[in-house]
Amino acid sequence: MTNKLQVKHLHSRSSGWIERSLRTVWHPCTQMQHHETLPLIALKSGKGIWLYDQDGNRYLDAISSWWTNLFGHGNPFISKAVKDQLDTLEHAMLAGCTHEPVVELSEKLSALTGHALGHCFYASDGASAVEIALKMSFHYWKNCGVPEKQEFVCLENSYHGETIGALSVTDVTLFKDSYAPLIRNSHTVESPDGRKAKEGQSANDIAMQAANRLEALLQEKADRIAAIIVEPLVQCAAGFVMYSPEYLKRIRKLCDRYKVHLIADEIAVGFGRTGSFFACEQAGIWPDMLCLSKGITAGYLPLSLVMTTDRIYSAFYDTDIARGFLHSHSYTGNPLACRAALASLELFRLHDVINQNRIISGKINLALESLKQHSCVRHFRNRGMIWAFDAVMTPEKQATFPRRFFETALKHELLMRPIGNTVYLMPPYILNDTDIEQLTEKTITVFNEVIQA
Repeated sequence: MTNKLQVKHLHSRSSGWIERSLRTVWHPCTQMQHHETLPLIALKSGKGIWLYDQDGNRYLDAISSWWTNLFGHGNPFISKAVKDQLDTLEHAMLAGCTHEPVVELSEKLSALTGHALGHCFYASDGASAVEIALKMSFHYWKNCGVPEKQEFVCLENSYHGETIGALSVTDVTLFKDSYAPLIRNSHTVESPDGRKAKEGQSANDIAMQAANRLEALLQEKADRIAAIIVEPLVQCAAGFVMYSPEYLKRIRKLCDRYKVHLIADEIAVGFGRTGSFFACEQAGIWPDMLCLSKGITAGYLPLSLVMTTDRIYSAFYDTDIARGFLHSHSYTGNPLACRAALASLELFRLHDVINQNRIISGKINLALESLKQHSCVRHFRNRGMIWAFDAVMTPEKQATFPRRFFETALKHELLMRPIGNTVYLMPPYILNDTDIEQLTEKTITVFNEVIQA
């Protein structure tokens, strides 16, 4: 079977790159056979909100290239910072060495938490940050003479990465079934998903109900539980589950009461994505460990880290190497990545990005009003610079919905990847009024075409 999109590429400059890629590149989380009928996009360049392929076609990056690209492609301010750093120090190991960019970044991030989280441990990707947090929690309790605290808690439908440790706190059936023999079991508790609210219930009611279920678990097993890990406010890969900040307030108190660490996975939801710089700020709490990645370098270079408290850091401070935190990455705290992150933080300051995003968010909500009222849309939701809604259709259509939406969107110069029947937008923070009009009109057009097909 050959679709129109494939025909367009068969006799184009892109076709050669696509064929070479299919022969040599194993693409992430992909059934490669699907690309026999669903062509890859052979990208050549990016500028602002647009990506361009080898044939000059453009695509509005409505998902910030997997939720990373905060300030558009080819941002001149960040590019200059990275180029300047390249002429000074491109890389050096962080074991036994240090350098200005990693120190400055750590100081600035700590200041953004009011110094509640004053210690940064670096890695290269989000899953690695989760691994670090899990190991850090386990090792902390061991150092404190409570080695039996080895178990972890996650929310239903949670996703925290695809390495072995991260998969142990990921509640996605596809991964759990495929790698079950390798995965350490964790406790899964009810999600505070606001969509569960029935008539007469509020999102806060659902949050308290979920927190009560967590407390029941802690009452029974807290002596064996090291930490609970959550994505604050939005469970992204779960289908953009959004929930009340009251849940975070409550579980912070529960973690304190039952002596369990709270790990906040802000890999996707940090750096202004939910409407505040850190999502936890909206609940007025800080976790024991905060995982960051994705938007930290505005999509320029791989970087991740875990921020933690003086108390946790102190438990590892000793003459005995076995009591030190035993973890390392070759590219830990890479100077180029740290410099990109520093430039990104400076853009937040220079352009009052958090407040500007509130204006953009309001305009997008108004422009999507007709979609919100659509008869085939359920649970239209927004938090900060994230929008999502659930498409209603027959089971037969639902099975192919993500792929059909993706293909149709490309034909309308739009890059979007639904998760199941959930359509979401996570655009860059640089949208002007024309960009907002194009983004919203194209999204509505694509949705109508796919639903009516």
